Amino acid sequence: MYELEGSCMAAPNPNRVLVALATTVFGYSLMQTVVVPALALLTRELGTTPTWSAWILSAFLLSSAVLTPLLGRLGDLHGKRRVMIGVLVAYAVGMAGAALAQDIGQLIAARVVQGAALAVVPLSMAILRETLARERLPFAMGLVSGIVGAGAGAGLVVGGLLADHLSWRYLFVLGALLALTSLLMVSRWVPESLHRATGGLDLPGAALLGLSLVAVLLGLTRGPAWGWTSGQVLGLFVLGVLLLAALLAVERARSDALVDVGELADRPMLATHVAALLFGAGSYFFYVAMPLFAQQRGGVGFGASITVAGLLMLPGMLAIIPAGMAIGRISAALGPRWPLAGGFLLFVAGSALLALGHTAEWQHLAFYAVIGAGSGLVMGSLPKLIADIVPLTRTGTANGINNIARTVGGVVGSQLAAALIASNTSSSASGVPDSAFTTLFWLGAATAVMGAAISPLAVRRTPVRA
Repeated sequence: MYELEGSCMAAPNPNRVLVALATTVFGYSLMQTVVVPALALLTRELGTTPTWSAWILSAFLLSSAVLTPLLGRLGDLHGKRRVMIGVLVAYAVGMAGAALAQDIGQLIAARVVQGAALAVVPLSMAILRETLARERLPFAMGLVSGIVGAGAGAGLVVGGLLADHLSWRYLFVLGALLALTSLLMVSRWVPESLHRATGGLDLPGAALLGLSLVAVLLGLTRGPAWGWTSGQVLGLFVLGVLLLAALLAVERARSDALVDVGELADRPMLATHVAALLFGAGSYFFYVAMPLFAQQRGGVGFGASITVAGLLMLPGMLAIIPAGMAIGRISAALGPRWPLAGGFLLFVAGSALLALGHTAEWQHLAFYAVIGAGSGLVMGSLPKLIADIVPLTRTGTANGINNIARTVGGVVGSQLAAALIASNTSSSASGVPDSAFTTLFWLGAATAVMGAAISPLAVRRTPVRA
């Protein structure tokens, strides 16, 4: 079900399209984590509390969760390039607003605007599927997916450098420059969509999906502060479930549903979303634990600076890109189910090695590189599997939901890690004990084992092409 527009325009250059999209995704993924090392600095310089500064991350996350599926659907309906340009304009404005913010309220508002940028990931996958030849698609999707993970890791390093040596405002100046560069490249090199979905915009579905995600994610982000068994947190979880049930009831009756209930009931699609959620949770165990361990002093950790703590994760982040680019060759040699399963198994191996030995810097460098290679395979496999499951006209929407699943997993992982560290720190006067980090590394391994178990279910025997 799609409309094919007149195509008198010149054929797009696939290399330029790939460069433009890779640059755009890198700019987003870098800025996703670049503020993490600077949170303590922002708390001091803006004269606020840790509770309010936590919203610098939470506001971005909640905004991303609400806007991404809606923007993905808009891309399917009105053209991916057009919507991506609008997203990049909003992103640049949000970055400029954050750079100029005078108090925590202004900064949080700017981060809400920036949250729209998560949509560039599913939009990029949809554009690649429309513009590249089938034989190049696994490589391109693997590359772009790898850049998502590598950019997030690079953000920890870049954020540390800027936080250590310059003003925090340069974090957002950098983001604005990257957004403007991406805007120029997308405007010049990315063609408009030839495939358009028919129907309208499902505003009731978007509202219910957004509200249910806000309720669940708000409960997850505030759980450590309010208490996991408090009435407020439990009430938010119950509200999220009720809104999700209402969403499913509404979507079953719509022909232009934002969330295709049939897709969610389809075993391969459901498995890809569960795999994304598990991967997001497992990844954040290490995002939280490894920099904190490196900065610990007094018998546990290396006493490293923010910058060095980020650099210890760099080999793992660099390993993501070549692993993602190898998806096509691995699928051709071993079959479509092995890249995802193999990625999770590498994640298990690296996690177990870190749990067994993490007291030397070389262990962090080497073992996290194994996790990075596994991450690249997982991240590159998911959009390729989705491309085999859904028609072209739902690529942006389906990838948007998959990215939201990974985002929710990231919140679960980060909050579980934070709760475990907090509960152990309160009983240890000398900081976080080594046992807390060991537990987090084993949790990462256990999560990846579940991902490997579900991977075979994510493969459709007969790919969908229209």
